[in-house]
Amino acid sequence: MGTEADCDVLVIGGGVVGLTTAVVLAERGVRVRLWTRDPVERTTSAVAGALWWPYRIEPVTAVRAWALRSLEVYEELAARPGTTGVRMVEGVLGETPLDEVGAWAAARLPGLRGATAEEYPAGSGVWARLPLIDMSTHLPWLRQRLLAAGGAVETRAVADFAEVGAPVVVNCTGLAARDLVPDPSVRPVRGQLVVVENPGIDTWTVSTDADGATTYFFPQPGRLVLGGTAEEDAWSLEPDPAVAGEIVRRCAALRPEIAGARVLEHRVGLRPARDTVRLERAPLAGGRLLVHNYGHGGAGVTVAWGCAEEAAGLAAG
Repeated sequence: MGTEADCDVLVIGGGVVGLTTAVVLAERGVRVRLWTRDPVERTTSAVAGALWWPYRIEPVTAVRAWALRSLEVYEELAARPGTTGVRMVEGVLGETPLDEVGAWAAARLPGLRGATAEEYPAGSGVWARLPLIDMSTHLPWLRQRLLAAGGAVETRAVADFAEVGAPVVVNCTGLAARDLVPDPSVRPVRGQLVVVENPGIDTWTVSTDADGATTYFFPQPGRLVLGGTAEEDAWSLEPDPAVAGEIVRRCAALRPEIAGARVLEHRVGLRPARDTVRLERAPLAGGRLLVHNYGHGGAGVTVAWGCAEEAAGLAAG
């Protein structure tokens, strides 16, 4: 395997943001290498429920542009769901009156309407058809697309940007940017999921209770993903059985058939939260260039392509 000297741009981070950024660069003819601390299948992105919708991410104006660009790409990829892992699936955004959905989304999402009482008995909601991504398929597909475009992937950790010799480095390290940059404003928001056998549910639901707790279920191929939690500054990757039981209970309150579903797996991921996404250039020693692309919180999938194209522009500029 070559070294960073064999590339024009080195992307650090093998989650959805890093992989997508590397793909965009490689398909623009740039010689790209990607270093990932963990294999793609074990990154934080692999745990994501992965519904396209801006969630806990700022700045709002930029996020909308990034999200809409990503939506365009996912709509195209949804033509080949078995290959790309992307499907367009209908469902309900609970506690979201139609008139509170921004014009930026309403103008772009055909069929957006208020949910009926039958579709969402818990209260007011919006019925939408959104991209839902199966990350177990999508991440390996992105890796293969990168390789097909001439890029290279290496499992390798980075402790200091000084050890990287590439002329341009793109930092897509997510939560690891806290120590690598260092940037103490990056912090974990812990999310716990329960994966169960799907009892026949083919639509997704996201619901928020009076205390702000979010409950959701996403039908993925061969399974139903239940969530969730959003524990700020919590680092544990161990599933909490009591939390898992509560997740199942809350989901079953929305769809009773979930109560008896056989549990297949428990998952925990740490969302890389930051007050705002950091997407900007910075100098490195020796006249090299560093491009930051991190801090996407729980919306990395939602903005991945828009951020990747902007980062690629910064890397080439």
